[in-house]
Amino acid sequence: MARNGALSSAIMAAGTMVSRVLGFVKTFLITIALGSATAVGDVFEIANTLPNLIYVLVAGGIFNAVLVPQIIKAAKHDDGGSDFVSRLMTLAITGIFAVTVVVVACAWPIIGVMGSRLTADQRELAAIFALWCFPQIFFYGLYTILGQVLNARGAFGWFMWAPVINNIVAIAGVLSFIGMFGRQQMGNPPLHSLETWTPANTLVLAGSATLGVVCQALVLLIPLRKVGLKLRPKFKWRGMGLGDSAKLAGWTLATGVVSNLAFLYLTKVAAGVTGAREAYLDQGIPILGVAALNYSSMLYSLPHGVIGLSIATVLFNRMSEASQGDDSAGLGKALSAGLRVASVATIFCAVALIVFAGPVGMIFSGGDRVVGAQIGQALAVISLGGPFLTIAFMMGRVFYAQEDAKTPFYIQVFSAVLIVAAGYAASRVDARYTIFGLAGTYAVQNILAVYLSHRVLKRRLGNYGQRDIVNTHARVALASFFSALVGALALWMLGGYTFTGFAWQSQITAFATAIIGGIVMAVAYYAFLQIFRVKEFDQLLEPIQRKLSRR
Repeated sequence: MARNGALSSAIMAAGTMVSRVLGFVKTFLITIALGSATAVGDVFEIANTLPNLIYVLVAGGIFNAVLVPQIIKAAKHDDGGSDFVSRLMTLAITGIFAVTVVVVACAWPIIGVMGSRLTADQRELAAIFALWCFPQIFFYGLYTILGQVLNARGAFGWFMWAPVINNIVAIAGVLSFIGMFGRQQMGNPPLHSLETWTPANTLVLAGSATLGVVCQALVLLIPLRKVGLKLRPKFKWRGMGLGDSAKLAGWTLATGVVSNLAFLYLTKVAAGVTGAREAYLDQGIPILGVAALNYSSMLYSLPHGVIGLSIATVLFNRMSEASQGDDSAGLGKALSAGLRVASVATIFCAVALIVFAGPVGMIFSGGDRVVGAQIGQALAVISLGGPFLTIAFMMGRVFYAQEDAKTPFYIQVFSAVLIVAAGYAASRVDARYTIFGLAGTYAVQNILAVYLSHRVLKRRLGNYGQRDIVNTHARVALASFFSALVGALALWMLGGYTFTGFAWQSQITAFATAIIGGIVMAVAYYAFLQIFRVKEFDQLLEPIQRKLSRR
């Protein structure tokens, strides 16, 4: 990648890394406050997850795929695009506000559908949480709109650093909850349960979650003044020349609807476990639900969010410019570079998560060893699809750079069929195993998306560097495998294979195990990267090394 692109990717990756670390802290605190396999924890997770899923369902794909190419085109106008971008932003913000109003008004029936297998009391609390959390949809949309305007103007850093503020506010809220109401204590009933929950509990927990998203969006107004655009509300949308964009938006909306309805179905299946949990608790058997599935999903997608997404966001501008110039070779070169550099991080992190799945699961277990082991098992299964998540995403960026939204739609239809079929199969097995089936669904659908995308790209671009991509991935996989053997040995020495070992004594010892073992494995990985001559590792670190050398 070009040096300025690599530096932008590094800045974005740094912001994302800080945000994800704080996100882990927030999640860790939530497990302390509510537990990892409790009804209250699952109900809150359902309500707090739905706004993001619904936002992506109705608008996220459109904003991400349509705004950047149109803003880049508008930059060639005499006014630098100020008039066009003002009208485009006004249209987008008005649309997402209308969507938010409708969703909030329909909060009760939405929860009724998603939580059809919850008990009546669980559905009532979920609906109350939803009224507090659903307004997040508007601010997720505002954050994306403002962020994409900044990205299109080359100001990448703020978009990735803004979630840091969100997590800081949310962490403060969870700490306040623990300080005011205490940490979760298991009993009959637990300290925080449906029977003991109060409106004050809801205000502090759900209110702070939404406040964090509000701050994440509004902070982007600060850099927006510095990008050279004179923006103001404009409601005259006729004659904007959005005919082609409208077609693109329609297909992108359809893709988002198909994709997120499928994942909403998986959330609904996971929510059904919450409703069936009571029968197993009487037998002393903890059952994983929505919260544990979300924790596993959050962890497995970390490498993509920190490295893959940062690289893809920068490359998307290059892809859009190459596409507008009918430069197929440039498109293929950008894709190949992104896939090869990202693989250095995504493959290793996936393998590391599998090796240390137990201790990592224990960190988010609320202190319960059995729950920690179960979360670790779910994490190991879902992590198999981690590298494919980034590959599929980057391949999808090529289609959108070419303003082709039909192909991603058809690919998503095939993936959605697989997701729904696998999700239904998972819903029919014993509730103790449902989450593991859902975790496997995430992994398999990523692999399918890569296969389908490759078939289309090969036909459209010809040779886009597949041989180099496979060669790099193979060498990185070998380096990761041998470093995994070293990591497994370190885990054994830290007592990671027995509940009586150091790794399982508490969440703190589990964290220490993951850090110590991870460092040992990372050092071994670096050595094996040198042995297998993976030059992409240097490309990944180049912008950071250059910045440090200047200092």
